[in-house]
Amino acid sequence: MLLLIFCFLLAFIWSSFIEYWLHRLMHIYPRFGRDIIPHYRHHKENSAQGVIPEFKDYSMAVPSGLLAFLISVPVGISFILGSLVYAIFAAYAHQLQHENPTKCVWLKMPVHYVHHKYNQWDYNFGLAVDWWDKVFGTYKAVDWLTEEELERPEQGYLQLKWW
Repeated sequence: MLLLIFCFLLAFIWSSFIEYWLHRLMHIYPRFGRDIIPHYRHHKENSAQGVIPEFKDYSMAVPSGLLAFLISVPVGISFILGSLVYAIFAAYAHQLQHENPTKCVWLKMPVHYVHHKYNQWDYNFGLAVDWWDKVFGTYKAVDWLTEEELERPEQGYLQLKWW
């Protein structure tokens, strides 16, 4: 049982690592983010697609879990589930940061929201977590909570664009 929990957590962390580096690569190589993935348009419009379409994009890390099936079927399933849970969490967090960043209570600063608001092309690449930005030195703290955020109408955690 401990092995399955470990594999689930490892997959969650691994998926966040892949998401961080893919986002960072879209900034290092703008053509990658313009032609291959519609990232350039995302920055230009400063909008998100909705939780479900975002989930489709963030589930790209899930196939990497197929190798875990070489260890055993339960380990493979655990790894796939960890990747899927991260993809769901990242899709939700991404949409939330675009629509209601003050609700990202698990982050001291909603890094993706700040990444867009301050046009930080070289900083704050995380979507759902900020730990990789801190590990790789791309975390840039700013005083983000301004009147703009405080004057937004109060919304619930599920009042988001889902489709």
